[in-house]
Amino acid sequence: MFHLLLAIIYLAFISLSLPDGLLGSAWPSMYQEFQVPVSYAGIISMIISGGTIVSSLQSDRLTLRLGPGKVTALSVAMTAAALFGFSFSHSFLPLCLWAVPYGLGAGSVDAALNNYVALHYTSRHMSWLHCMWGVGASAGPYIMGRVLSGGASWNTGYRYIGILQVALTAILFLSLPLWKTRNVSGAASGSSSGAAIDKDAAEVVDTAKAAYTRKPLSLGQILRIPGAREVMVAFFCYCALEQTTGLWASSYLALHEGISSETAAFYASLFFIGITAGRAASGFLTLRFSDTQMIRLGQGIILLGILILFLPFSGTASLAGLIVIGLGCAPIYPCIIHSTPDHFGADLSQAVIGVQMASAYVGSCLMPPIFGLIANHISIALFPPFLLVILVLMFLMHERLLTKRGRTPSA
Repeated sequence: MFHLLLAIIYLAFISLSLPDGLLGSAWPSMYQEFQVPVSYAGIISMIISGGTIVSSLQSDRLTLRLGPGKVTALSVAMTAAALFGFSFSHSFLPLCLWAVPYGLGAGSVDAALNNYVALHYTSRHMSWLHCMWGVGASAGPYIMGRVLSGGASWNTGYRYIGILQVALTAILFLSLPLWKTRNVSGAASGSSSGAAIDKDAAEVVDTAKAAYTRKPLSLGQILRIPGAREVMVAFFCYCALEQTTGLWASSYLALHEGISSETAAFYASLFFIGITAGRAASGFLTLRFSDTQMIRLGQGIILLGILILFLPFSGTASLAGLIVIGLGCAPIYPCIIHSTPDHFGADLSQAVIGVQMASAYVGSCLMPPIFGLIANHISIALFPPFLLVILVLMFLMHERLLTKRGRTPSA
């Protein structure tokens, strides 16, 4: 039954990422229908990001009150409602209004699922969980593309994804007894009966009691925890690096390397393929290496990819650099999340992961536009140095985190 729950969690993460690429893939049709500037997509994206930041900061309080299963089910239901709202919208203002519940739902489920897997499953499942995110993020634009190429409107694409979310909501509500079983002493009997789970049954029971029976922490209390600020900045830097690379790689290849726009778009997509494939491989590597070693390995691979971008060769070298950066990004996000209970304890992990996710969304929202200003007013050739500065800061903050939490350099 525990593996059934894990499969449902994987499915939930695919569902979580399905809508992520819809706005970008549908916007060329949407903004013309609404008769608004193309830049207005940024307004909707900012509203969604704002909602995810707010709900991530509240995830500790919500999870302690409702439990991770109910938070996940209710959040996906909220996201489904928002997607149907998008599908019935025919002007810009309703999209902005429906973006609010979409962002609120996405942030809560993201923090709750990440913390649950970090507490109850081994590191390989965290890597594969985020590999599932890549599957969903790729499938969403594909579904929208098929809808548009078939002559239907973008509203239909959102409606199809909304239907998938409704189906998942039903599955999640039906699975609520599984979440409860995983969190209480019944887990012990499940383990002793031969169920192949990842952590010792007694450990599961102790973890659940510590994680879900304390009082919620305020943001100020969380920030005073040694190492909390460092992990927030490290997570901010990671997501800033990932999102900046994903958004500006194509423009860098086209404007700096002289590659055609069509070819540059294809090359840039390989960055995300590198992340997805890398996370699938990372799941196996975590059987041999610790979370800290995987994070350092990823940082080293990213450094190699950035250095390749500095080389004065043709666009082929830049292509290789982007793929290498994607592979390096693969283990960092899931391993930082999975190591949180180890660094801060099961009783504090939900609170810390909530602020980590909020910090991640701030990095994703803030840094790509900042580089856009740099590219517009100075030069897009500063793309590799910009990524390098972010990487160095991420490395320093992660090492400082290890020091504050009393970890050895070889941890």
